[in-house]
Amino acid sequence: MTETQHEVATLGGGCFWCLDAGFRLLRGVIKVESGYAGGTRPNPTYEQVCTGATGHAEVAQVTFDPSIITYRDLLDVFFTIHDPTQLNRQGADIGTQYRSAIFPHTEEQRRDAERAIKELEASAAWDDPIVTTIEPLTKFYPAETYHQDYYARNSRQPYCQAVIAPKIAKLRKMHFERLSV
Repeated sequence: MTETQHEVATLGGGCFWCLDAGFRLLRGVIKVESGYAGGTRPNPTYEQVCTGATGHAEVAQVTFDPSIITYRDLLDVFFTIHDPTQLNRQGADIGTQYRSAIFPHTEEQRRDAERAIKELEASAAWDDPIVTTIEPLTKFYPAETYHQDYYARNSRQPYCQAVIAPKIAKLRKMHFERLSV
């Protein structure tokens, strides 16, 4: 019997709490960790990233079993639970730390991301142009402990109810077949 090889995806689509909450629901996802990528400051803190000065994006790093859910499946969900047409923002969250960005771990992931963006643009699913960037992943920094699995621990908080819950509802509706429960 051979051991299944897991893969990792790193995606930024606004507040990492939203991505974290969505990806945790998917069958084949082993682990989700909120964190920071794409910046220049080593070991940034949340407060530093929030200033926009570090260059980091809030991201979710997803460890998954590709025999159950593919990287492309994760990208489909990613483009469902955030607006890839908003430059350096998601709703009221404004700044480069909230940019829509894909940080491929392999050349194959980079090609899949490019194809996904081209297909999304061709589908005209969005009225505005896709602004999602594909950026090299130089380093991933895990966010502070209180950011991990934030929605599950704070689902009644107003931000969670107003911003995250509708994204989870959309995910459940559009990707029901991919849910783990």
